[in-house]
Formats: sequence, structure tokens, C-alpha cells
Amino acid sequence: MNKNTVFIGFMLFAIFFGAGNLIFPPNLGLASGEYFWPAIIAFVITGIGLPLLAVVVGALDKQGYIGSINKIHPVFSVVFLLVIYLTIGPLFAIPRTASTSFEMTITPIIHSSNPLWLLIFTIIYFIIVLYLCLNPGKIVDRIGAILTPLLLITILAMIVKGFVDFGNKTQTMADPEAFTSNLTGFSKGFTEGYLTMDAIAAIAFSMIVVNAVKATGIKHANDIFKQTAMAGVIAAAALAFIYISLGFIGNHMVIPEDTMQNLIKENQNVGTYLLITMANTGFGSLGKYLLGIIVALACLTTACGLIVSVSEYFHSILPKVSYKMYVIIFTLISLVLSNLGLNTVIKLSIPVLSIVYPIAITTVLMILVARFVPTRQIVQQITVGVITIESILSVMNSNGWLKLNFLNHLPLHEYALEWFPIAIITFIIAFIFSHITKKSHVIVYEKE
Repeated sequence: MNKNTVFIGFMLFAIFFGAGNLIFPPNLGLASGEYFWPAIIAFVITGIGLPLLAVVVGALDKQGYIGSINKIHPVFSVVFLLVIYLTIGPLFAIPRTASTSFEMTITPIIHSSNPLWLLIFTIIYFIIVLYLCLNPGKIVDRIGAILTPLLLITILAMIVKGFVDFGNKTQTMADPEAFTSNLTGFSKGFTEGYLTMDAIAAIAFSMIVVNAVKATGIKHANDIFKQTAMAGVIAAAALAFIYISLGFIGNHMVIPEDTMQNLIKENQNVGTYLLITMANTGFGSLGKYLLGIIVALACLTTACGLIVSVSEYFHSILPKVSYKMYVIIFTLISLVLSNLGLNTVIKLSIPVLSIVYPIAITTVLMILVARFVPTRQIVQQITVGVITIESILSVMNSNGWLKLNFLNHLPLHEYALEWFPIAIITFIIAFIFSHITKKSHVIVYEKE
């Protein structure tokens, strides 16, 4: 392992280390109680393991995921990537950066989530975002280069002080409505990891890492794959340490009943409250304000990066609309949705992510399998098609939009993981069928 690999590993860490993601581990820790370890392990699998696997798999084709998914079907490639960019862009991830910033900067000061204050804050926030994205230059990179280490140092200081302040306290009791066993703890943690959105973001951003590896002078495909994987291990270790530590501290914190009721009444996010409490307990009011300012600025650079990426992608497929017009459109959409509030944005994202994640995971795993086992195109098309249909129907059924009782009897349904055995069985049947009938060509990934 050379210093370039270490540098790329920390770059990858910075890509995934979004301030908004910090609210989920302590919240999961608080709710999981005695089922903390299976819950946090599952959260790490979907919140860290799958994103890094997705980045590594992106190195299999010289065109990245655009080339890999095109081999499944060009129409699927366009639709799937559009959904991913919209999900990690103006529909959910970008509005969440503004909502998170508000709850960790303004809410602790005014002790309220007043919609008028939220509107004023988000207008100012997105005016700054719009300016930076219309004139990207190097300013976002410079701000990010300063803020990411500063945010990391602050979080590490909070973790150390959090262990001192809360580590020896009694573990919280599990939420009886969501956590009843180790298996429910694991399934809840697994689906909570969806909320980070990092696994689907990795599909969009994988070429950043691959190009960084190539820029070091590495040209051979196997060496690119190896260096990307090693950089992924570095990033995974850092992220796992932070997520598990914050989850453990949250697991030993107690929110008084009246405070919890007030959080619900004010529609404030429990995770942000826990983080602010950690900072306030460890460093007094100064810690609370320092964390809020740093998180707000870190979210700002994340929002800028996402809007630039999404606007550039849409401009590449629909060039008749200018890049600047896409920036304006996506900024306005994000402004409107961010005023729904952090909890509402998260709730709205859950059904979409519950559909997209099984499809994304299945797609990544199939591309990986095809790297080692000759796989025909029809196999991937059938598997993706079945999982897409199953995911949509399952979400509609679980939300009561459509009653399909047979879905309730599928294996692992009670853990919201019924799609996984279906994907495996479908892939095996389609694989056997394709070799008997020799339908479609064998997928070959173009490597450099």
C-alpha cells in the first residue's frame, strides 16, 4: 500500500462522510436498546459496506456504471441512473442538507422548528448554494478541504468526550414497536442504512475514485481494481469507527419522556437532538454552536457537489437545456422540499429508497458475479425486472396502497428483506434457462 492509496482512501471517506448521515447512528443506538449490536452491524453493511462494494464494482468497466448497466439494457440504464441522480439530488439528499443544517444551527438557538425561520434560513442557504454552483471554480474544493478535516476533528472530540460522559451509563431499553429480537434488530439496522443513500450515490460517484487511481499512473485493470479496493478498506474502517461509536453513545443516552414528546410535537429529529446533547454535555454551549456551524458549512459543500453533479449529468443527456438552467431548477426544487422539514423529507424518502435499494444492490451484485462467472444478458434483465416489480409491489403493500396478502407470506417479509431470496432464486433459474436455450450474448466488461 502506497501513500497515494492512503490519500485516495481518505478522499473516498470525505465523499461519503456527509454531516447529514451523522444523525442516523445515535438515533438507531437509542431505539435499538439491547439489540444494538445486530442493528449497528446491519447499518454498517448497508451504510458503509454496500457503498464501498459499489465503488469497487464500478472499476470493472472502463466506462464505469454507465457501461456496465448499458449491458443489461440501454433503456434500463437511462431510467435507473435518472432515478438515482434525482434521489441523491433535488428530491431527497439536497433538501436534507438544508433541513439538517437548520436543525443543528438555528433550532438549538430558538428552541423551535418554526416554519418561518426554516423558510428564511433555506432561502439564504440556497442563495449561497446557487452562487457557488453557478461559479464553481475551486471555491467548493477549498471550503471542503478545510471543513472536512475540521468536522472530523470535532466529531472525534465529541466521540471521545461522549464515551467519558455516557459510556458507563445504563443501556437504553429497545423500542418495543420496532425491536423485539436480534433478527428484527438486524433487519431494522439494514433498512435504516438505506437512509444514508450512500450505496446509490456510490453508483453515481464511482468514476471519481477510479479516475483518481488512474491519475497516480496506474493503468492496468487489475491494479486499478486492487488499489480501488484497498482505498475502500481505509474509508470503510474510518466510517465504521465513527458510526459505531456514535451509535454506542446514543445507546447509552436517555431522553426524558417530556423532552421526547416535545421533539415529536415540534417535529424535530431525535438524531440531531442526541448529537447536540453530546456536544453540549461535553463542551458546553460553545460545543453546540461550533458543531452547528461546522455541520451547516459541511452540508453546504455537500449540496453544492450534488447540484453540480446532477446538473452536469442532466446536461450530458439533455444538452438543449443549459447547465446553469439545470442548477437553477434543481436549487429551486430543493428549496421547496427542504421546507417540509427534516423528518418529513426522511419519511418521504423511505418508500422510494425501499424500491431503489433492492434494485441497486441486485444490479451491483449481478455485475460483480458476471466479472467471475460468464453471464448472459437475459439473466440480468430477468433478475432486475423481477426485483423491480417485487420492490414496487412490496412497498405498495406495506404502505397499504394496494392489498397483496401473498407478499406477507414470503420468506423474510417480516424483516423487509423478502427481495433477497427472490433475487437469488430468480438469478439461478434465469442462469440455468439461459444456458439451456443459449438466449442472448454473454456479457463482457471492457477493461483498460
